[in-house]
Amino acid sequence: MSFFHEAKSALHSFTADIKKEIGVLSDTIEAEKHSHTHLGEECHRLHIHHQDNRFHSFAPPRTGNDAKWFVDGCGYFWAVSVAIEEARESIWILDWWLSPELYLRRPPSQNENYRIDRMLLAAAQRGVKVNVIVYKEVAAVLTHHTPSGQVLESEIVSTIKNFSFKSLKLADVPQDAFKALYGVNNDIILYWAHHEKLCLIDGQIAFMGGLDLCFGRWDTNSHPLADAHPTDVSKAVFPGQDFNDARVYDFEDVTHWENNKLDRTKSGRMGWSDISICLRGPVIEDLGAHFVQRWNYIYDEKYDVRKDERYTNLMLDNIPDGYYHPDGKNVHHILGDITNRDVEDPDSPTRPHRFHLPGGSGSIFDRVRTGFSDVSRSYTGEQHQSGMSIQLVRSCTRWSNGVSTEHSIANAYVEVIRNSQHFVYMENQFFITATDDAQHPIRNKIGAAIAERIVRAYQNGEKWKMIVCIPSVPAFAGDLHADDSLGTRAIMEFQYNSICRGGYSIMEAAQKAGVPNAKDYIRFYNLRNYDRINAGAAMSQVEQASGVDYEGARREHDDIVGAGYDGRGEGTQAMYGQQAQSYDRYQQAGSQVLDGSKYDTVSSCYMDGGPSIRDIPWSGTEEAEMNAFISEELYIHSKILIADDRVVICGSANMNDRSQLGYHDSEIAVVIEDPTPIDSFMNHQPYQASKFATSLRRQIFRKHLGLLPNQDFTKPDANFMPIHKDPNVYDWGSPADILVRDPLSHEFSNLWNGTATDNTEVFARAFHCVPADNVRNWKDYEAFYQNLFVSPSKKDDKEQIPPKYEYGHVVKEEFPGGVRELKDWLDRVRGTLVDMPLLFMDGVDFAEEGLKLNALTDEVYT
Repeated sequence: MSFFHEAKSALHSFTADIKKEIGVLSDTIEAEKHSHTHLGEECHRLHIHHQDNRFHSFAPPRTGNDAKWFVDGCGYFWAVSVAIEEARESIWILDWWLSPELYLRRPPSQNENYRIDRMLLAAAQRGVKVNVIVYKEVAAVLTHHTPSGQVLESEIVSTIKNFSFKSLKLADVPQDAFKALYGVNNDIILYWAHHEKLCLIDGQIAFMGGLDLCFGRWDTNSHPLADAHPTDVSKAVFPGQDFNDARVYDFEDVTHWENNKLDRTKSGRMGWSDISICLRGPVIEDLGAHFVQRWNYIYDEKYDVRKDERYTNLMLDNIPDGYYHPDGKNVHHILGDITNRDVEDPDSPTRPHRFHLPGGSGSIFDRVRTGFSDVSRSYTGEQHQSGMSIQLVRSCTRWSNGVSTEHSIANAYVEVIRNSQHFVYMENQFFITATDDAQHPIRNKIGAAIAERIVRAYQNGEKWKMIVCIPSVPAFAGDLHADDSLGTRAIMEFQYNSICRGGYSIMEAAQKAGVPNAKDYIRFYNLRNYDRINAGAAMSQVEQASGVDYEGARREHDDIVGAGYDGRGEGTQAMYGQQAQSYDRYQQAGSQVLDGSKYDTVSSCYMDGGPSIRDIPWSGTEEAEMNAFISEELYIHSKILIADDRVVICGSANMNDRSQLGYHDSEIAVVIEDPTPIDSFMNHQPYQASKFATSLRRQIFRKHLGLLPNQDFTKPDANFMPIHKDPNVYDWGSPADILVRDPLSHEFSNLWNGTATDNTEVFARAFHCVPADNVRNWKDYEAFYQNLFVSPSKKDDKEQIPPKYEYGHVVKEEFPGGVRELKDWLDRVRGTLVDMPLLFMDGVDFAEEGLKLNALTDEVYT
C-alpha cells in the first residue's frame, strides 16, 4: 500500500497532534544538531563521553584488522552461508529487513539447505545461540513486512519438536497503532528506521555494509533482468518475490512472499548494485558492543517490563580490559539521570558511560590509539604494520539505542572529503545534502564540505575530482506524473536541489565562489542495463507439448523451493519431494526440446569477453525477439565513499538526513585505512595507494564499464569466501586494471565519460528512458514517455486501454530496420554506466504536482 495515498487521507486529522508530540523532543534534539551546521568541528557537551575518539565516535580506530570487499550480492551471500554453516557458538543478526525464505546460494532448486530460515534452524539445533533483531516497520510507510519474532519462532517450533527458545531468539522494535502513520508514540519517532545491516559469527567475523538478508538483494555483476527458462524451469534463479522490479510493483504482500504480479515471460526484474564487507580483528568487539547495546535496549523497553522469560539481556564475551561493561548494558532510564554536573565533569565517578568506561590512563583507548590524529595524517604515508586500521562510526540516539545523539558517520564523511587530496568516489542510494542553513529542510552539511573542497581546488590550481553514482529514480512504483508518486518526485527534487538547482546546490555554491564550471570537479552518473527474455518458439513448443503454460509450471516450482513452514506461497500445494503435476509435465516436455537454455539471459554481452548481441540466436520471429528486449535502471543501493584510493567508508548510511543526522535512522559504517601499499598512479604521477581501497575502487569501476567477465554463480572462487578463508583476489596489472588505475588521467576520463555517453544515447533511443535531458517539462514527458508507456485510461475507468508499449520494452518505431538495427545499437553498450540527466524537469516545480509537501512529509523524504 502506498504511504503517500494513506498520507492524503490522514494528514489533516493528525498533523496538529503530532506536531505537539514532536515538540516534546525539540529542546533535546535541537541541542544536538550543531555538527550539521558546523561541518563537524564542534561537538555538544552531551558528546563528551566519547569526545576524544576521532569523529566523536563511541569507538576509537582499531589496528590489527582484516577486511574483505564484496561487490554485489552473489559472492557476499555465499560467504555468509559459509560462515553460518560453520558457526559453533553464536550468530547475531541485525537487519532492516530479513526474509527467512531468502536463498544464499543459487539456483534454489540445487541449494535447498541454503535458505536463511533452514540455515538458522540447523545452527540452533547444533547448539549455536542465534539472536536476530529485525526492524518492525511502520505498516503504513513500508511494505516489506519482516516477520515478527513470534511469527518466525512459531513457524520453526511448530515443525521442530525439540527446538529451544534459548538457542534462537528474535526481537523487534515496538510500534503503535494508526498514529504510526507519522511515527510518533510516547515521544519516540517511529517513522525512523533501524537501518543497520550486520551479521556477527562466533564473535570472530562480521558481515556489514549495504546488503540486508532479504528479497531483491542477491545479484551477479552482470545483473540479469530476465529469468525465464523455457526448457528447464528448475534453472530459475530468482524465485517468488526475489524476482522484483520496484518501479513496477513494490514488494507486495510479502507475508505471502510468492504473490508476485510480474510475469516472467513478459517482464524483467530490477538489478541491484550493492557493496558489503567482511571483517575480523579488534573492530569486532565494537560491532559486538553495538549489537549488545541495541539488544539490551530493546529488551529493557519491550521484554523486561512484561517479564517475557524467553528473552534475556546479552553479555559480551572476551571483554577488552577496561573498555566495555561485561554485559554491554544500556539502561534507558539512566539517560534521564544525567545532571549538568555529570556532563560538565566527565570524570565524575557517578557519570554513566553506558557500556564505555572513561578512556583515561591505562584503558584500552590508550593502547589501541593508532596515531592518526586526523584523516589527512594517514594520507601522508604513515603506515602501520599491524593490519588495517578500522573505526566503527554510527548514527544513533535516544529512540534507537538509548544514548545521546551520535553522528560520527556524518563527521567522518565531512572530514574525509575535506582532507582528500586528489579524488573522491561516492556511490549511494540517495544524494540529499545542504551547503547552507537556508537550504531547508535539509540539515546535513556534507554538501558544504564538497563545495568547499571544489572551491579550494580551483583557488589552489589543484587537480581534484569527485565522481558520484546514484540511482536515476528512487525505487518506488508508479508513473512519475501520478499523484501517488509525490514521494518519488520529492526525493528527486531534493536531490537535484542538492546537486545543481534551487540556489544553494553544490554546483551553484561553487560557482558563486568563483568556480567557472563545477562539472570540471564533480560529475554525476546513473546505471542502466538491458536483457532479452527467452520467451520464443522453444517456450511455445514446450507449453503445447505439456499442456501447461510456463507461468503455471513456474508457480509450482516456486512453491517447491520456497513455501514457508506454514505452507504459504502461491497456493499450488506443490512441495519438495512430492509430485507436482504441472511442473513435472512441463519439465518432461522441456527435456525433449533441444534448443536448451544457454541464452536465458544475454546480460553477459556487455561484460568483458562476452559475446556480441548480434551473434545470439533466437528461436522465433523477429517481431517476437524485438518484443523480448527489456531495460531497467540498475538500482544503486551502495553506501560507500573512497578517497584518494587510501580511505574507505562503507556501511548502511545513505547520503541524506535520515541516515546522517544521528537522531533519525540508526546506522553503522566503518572507516577503513589499509597500510598495505600498492604502486599506482594519480594524475599521471607515481602514487602509493592502499591495497584495500584501490582494489575496491578499481573493481567497482571495471564493473560499471563492462571490464569484468560475467560472474558465474555456480562456480565459487576465493571472492565467494569469508575473510578467514581467503582474502580478495584481484588481477593487478591486467589490461583492464591499467585502464582504471589512474582516476585523474585523461585516458581514464575519456573512457569513463565516453562509455557513459554512448550507453546513454543507446538506451534513450531504444527504450525512451526517463529521466532524460530532453525532458524539461510535463509536455516533453508526455511526448517522449507517457504517451508510449502509460495507459491513457483514467484509474476509475472500468475498461483500461493498454499502453502502446509495455513498461521497459523497445520503442519499435525507432528502428525501421527491425531487430537487426536494434542489435547493432545495443552492441555498442558496454557495462551499465550512463550519464545522470541534470536537466530533467528543470522547467517545472517537479514535486508540487500533487499533494503539497509539509513539515512532516519533508522529514520523511529527506
